[in-house]
Amino acid sequence: MSVDVVGLVWLVPGIPLAAAIVNGLFGRRWLHRTTGVIASVALGLSAALGLAIFFAVLASGGQPRVVTLYEWIGVGDFRVDTAALVDPLSATMVAVVAGISFLIHIFSIGYMEHDRGIHRFFTWLPLFVFFMLTLVLADNYLLMFVGWEGVGLCSYLLIGFWFEKPAPYTAANKAFWMNRIGDWGFTIGTILTFLTFGSLNFHEVFDKVAGVAQTQPLTITFIALAFFLGATGKSAQLPLYSWLPDAMEGPTPVSALIHAATMVTAGVYLVARSTPIFADAGSALVVVGIVGAVTALFAATIALVQVDIKRVLAYSTVSQLGYMFLACGVGAPIAAIFHLATHAFFKALLFLGSGSVIHATEEQDMRRMGGLRRKMPITYWTFLLAGGALAAIPPLAGFWSKDEIVGAAFTSGHQILWSVGIGTGLLTAFYTTRMIYLTFHGEPRDHHLYDHAHESPPVMTVPLMLLAAGAVLAGLVLGFPPDAGFIHRFLAGVVSAEAGQQPEAPNYVLIAVLAAVAVVAALIGIGIGYAMYARRRPDPAAVSRAAGPIYTLLVNKYFVDELYDHRIIDGGRALFGAAWAFDAHIIDGIVDRLAWLTALIGSGLRRVQTGVVGNYALSIAAGLLVLIVVYGGYATGMLHR
Repeated sequence: MSVDVVGLVWLVPGIPLAAAIVNGLFGRRWLHRTTGVIASVALGLSAALGLAIFFAVLASGGQPRVVTLYEWIGVGDFRVDTAALVDPLSATMVAVVAGISFLIHIFSIGYMEHDRGIHRFFTWLPLFVFFMLTLVLADNYLLMFVGWEGVGLCSYLLIGFWFEKPAPYTAANKAFWMNRIGDWGFTIGTILTFLTFGSLNFHEVFDKVAGVAQTQPLTITFIALAFFLGATGKSAQLPLYSWLPDAMEGPTPVSALIHAATMVTAGVYLVARSTPIFADAGSALVVVGIVGAVTALFAATIALVQVDIKRVLAYSTVSQLGYMFLACGVGAPIAAIFHLATHAFFKALLFLGSGSVIHATEEQDMRRMGGLRRKMPITYWTFLLAGGALAAIPPLAGFWSKDEIVGAAFTSGHQILWSVGIGTGLLTAFYTTRMIYLTFHGEPRDHHLYDHAHESPPVMTVPLMLLAAGAVLAGLVLGFPPDAGFIHRFLAGVVSAEAGQQPEAPNYVLIAVLAAVAVVAALIGIGIGYAMYARRRPDPAAVSRAAGPIYTLLVNKYFVDELYDHRIIDGGRALFGAAWAFDAHIIDGIVDRLAWLTALIGSGLRRVQTGVVGNYALSIAAGLLVLIVVYGGYATGMLHR
């Protein structure tokens, strides 16, 4: 008797949710460090089931299927179900999210072993994965929004995990507010989608897009731009990117989870899932491509001069996400998902590798490191492989996916975006070389730190080795031959804007030439990095002094945070202060004055009601006397009407 694996899809997010509930209820008092084992076992089961569903979808030829859990909203003709859409795109995302998250959970057992808040950590971490899996499995925009907000909540909790310190608390608030701005865009897009199509179900909306685009092209463009605003918040693109580098204040496994498998990929997934809308949205795709390219270059330049190893990786993530949006913007959403998958492996490995270094040295400043490859060989070699993948060195994973994006920009006629992609690749190779050399090569620059450094325990190094295998093989397995590999065939019927059409045969001569140009650019970046930091020719300090204002600009991250703090945030505070003053002194003031007048009148009338019968009799007698005098006056003619 065969088991309907796809029918069990709700267990994929359900198992991590169960682990979060168990750890949340019983972790502090009874489970303590066992919470890490419970969460990891749950994620292992979820990943195994997710992988089984992936192969089931593959065996079915990629046929989409909706698995309904229950009816959520039913009002008239409007219906929203809590339902999972299982198709090649969601199956790919589930396999990546659950698989990478499982390895991060295993690593976290060793990394967080001595933290007194470990029960909180392993409550929020699987909850984070639950919401992300809900997001990618949703078959409608409203349920996706639930997962979208859920990962935002969990990121706030995990970034501010060490809330006793001011920096994590501030970083968590920054992430919360930046994402609220983006979420406003998602909300507007969802409302407009319902008003335009009468539904929020993906298939019902996508079936009507082409017809609506003929009569309401501006509406479709506005919906796409609203969704993209939401994506810029979650996936840290200009202008809403600055929360992501500050998110480094959380524990390193959180950084790995946010940057590699969960939150920041949500925006890319939203755009890829909404490909039919963006394909008919006119200039919206151009905006996506330009913002992605500019963000990729912008973040790469900042990464050149960072000294905190995690911040280098943070700006690298912003830059790589820019590549993914560049791919979507030039009409290559499959390349975006391909790079999302390979990036998940090597960026998770880079963050966990940095976590291994921090765990061994209790230091994040690369200027105090050096020579650690002798003390931490497993961490070094796995980190080196991940760095090569990030720099897009063949045949590592990043080469296949990133160069496909850059090639797509060229072949689609966006040569300026192609040149930006090539230049960003050169910068990426340079700062990656710099990071690896400062951390692992040369002589120790702090001997006390070096003497106490040690390799991490197996619970941390085994996930590094497994991720290293992905960083080496994922590109070949998923993307070879270029533009016609497994992932291209698997996703073509779902993600491609030309779904259902026969794809053109790849021009392998042009692909080879473009790949060669990209590899040469990467090698130049590596060569410059090696010359500066290994040979000291030219000396980095001399280059910094010669760069002058440019170096100052990069070190201060283009003063964007200062701009936000002193212009936007201070302006917002002034506006909110004025609004509070108006409410307190005008609105509340009027109400308070009316209450005062009522009380004054009441206090006067209260004296009439004394409760003394004699007073009441005297009042009656006085009243009668007044009536007699007045009536008598009229009767005798002494008073005139």
